[in-house]
Amino acid sequence: MGLFGKIIAKITGNVHATSADWDELENALLEADLGPELSAKIVKQARTVKADDATSALTQILSSTLSTKTRDVMRATSGPTTILVVGVNGTGKTTSVAKLGHYFTSQDRTALLCAADTFRAAAVDQLRTWGERLDIEVVHGADRADPASVVFDAGQRSVAKRVDFLLVDTAGRLHNKADLMAELGKMKRVLDKVAPVQEVLLVVDATTGQNGLAQARVFSESVDVTGIILTKLDGSARGGIALAIEDALDIPIKWVGTGESPSDFAPFDHNLYLQGLL
Repeated sequence: MGLFGKIIAKITGNVHATSADWDELENALLEADLGPELSAKIVKQARTVKADDATSALTQILSSTLSTKTRDVMRATSGPTTILVVGVNGTGKTTSVAKLGHYFTSQDRTALLCAADTFRAAAVDQLRTWGERLDIEVVHGADRADPASVVFDAGQRSVAKRVDFLLVDTAGRLHNKADLMAELGKMKRVLDKVAPVQEVLLVVDATTGQNGLAQARVFSESVDVTGIILTKLDGSARGGIALAIEDALDIPIKWVGTGESPSDFAPFDHNLYLQGLL
């Protein structure tokens, strides 16, 4: 039963939902990481729902919190579609780049990965290992190479190989927002000269709750984030962070990671997600 299951059962069963029931629902929404403002707003609207259309009305209430922006990948009109993947370290960013590559190649598209998180040798090694495992080429530089130089090489390589997608892993240091913005901006400007960036996807760990929303807010203020990859969305109640992010920032979640396997990664189905909440 989803978060709203008990309330729906009471409403449709013509049983009066008590104040305690509504308080219980609000607490459940808070525990699911929707945050206090969104939780209170949803409960206030849900209190007006009638028995004959409870499920559809609640679905509409939840749908209204989601972004109306496209969840489709914004493709380049010619040449490779370049996607910058950003986010703090530990969210599953590098793994998401690899899984994104696997998704596209499994759809009979071609992909090239770029290891531009050059200040973390482990990230470069991790992406190279993924590339070998998935049989996808990885462009990388020397240890602590200039990220802009690495992405320039990757951009040229993607054009020469005529790949469909260039997927770029980036640094995830948040301790200095100005440096982060400058670095990402420089990488984007360099890429735009050879393989223009179509998407900037932010990776958010669903289990970090409201911290994930705070991270999303910082990155969206620093760079034009076009979509979100929500990782570790394993069906737990904490998945409510998806609603919180979309409601607060109007940035669509485009992809979700639900496990360790490359196949545990898929486009975000908002209808299926809402059904899970109900």
